[in-house]
Amino acid sequence: MLANPTPWKKSRTLGDIYGGRERRRFADNIFARAHSIQRPTSDTELPILLEDNPSRDFFFPLNGEEVIQALKALPEHDYAGITHVWMRRLKKQDYLDGSQPFATFSCGSGVRLITLYPFPRDLSYSFGSKRPPNSAFNDASRFGGEIVQIGNDWRAKWSIDGLRRFYAHVLYHEVGHHVDWYRRFWSKANRKELEEAADQYAFARTATARHVINRLDDSGLVAEAE
Repeated sequence: MLANPTPWKKSRTLGDIYGGRERRRFADNIFARAHSIQRPTSDTELPILLEDNPSRDFFFPLNGEEVIQALKALPEHDYAGITHVWMRRLKKQDYLDGSQPFATFSCGSGVRLITLYPFPRDLSYSFGSKRPPNSAFNDASRFGGEIVQIGNDWRAKWSIDGLRRFYAHVLYHEVGHHVDWYRRFWSKANRKELEEAADQYAFARTATARHVINRLDDSGLVAEAE
């Protein structure tokens, strides 16, 4: 398993879990739960969508149907091997501790799983008391957010549109890991190249993500924060 820091906060990750080669010490044992998912049969329509209730403090900026539509806007050969998408509940304490990733990609035993986690309902994201690096300001502005200091707390504040575009980017980043793992086979120790490959994939699909979000918004199919 690989866990890769994002520019947002070094304790937050867009992590990867590849085939059970390493364990990550999550309190709720994400590794065991992810790999308890069964290999789908040959006649099952893919990807299989698993949706948890996100709890009262969090929501999914893209709902399950939107995530599937966003996947299917990509070239079919990029997402065809993905067997499951898990919209997974987030424990508030894990968020406060900074121990939970935005998303993960895992594979093994005939399962290729993207797991997405929800976001705080107030559309803001805390970095704590330490000023974030300049890269975080750049990344926030790229998706329509801004970072402000409120008392001793640095927070990224979003519009719902910006947050939805960011989540589409997170989803495509994990698809990028899927594509990279099965086509290019980077060394598991080569973390920099793994992240660069996934980022390049996601940023190359920025126009696709924007088109998908605009189409979903026009259709009235929008995830609710309230």
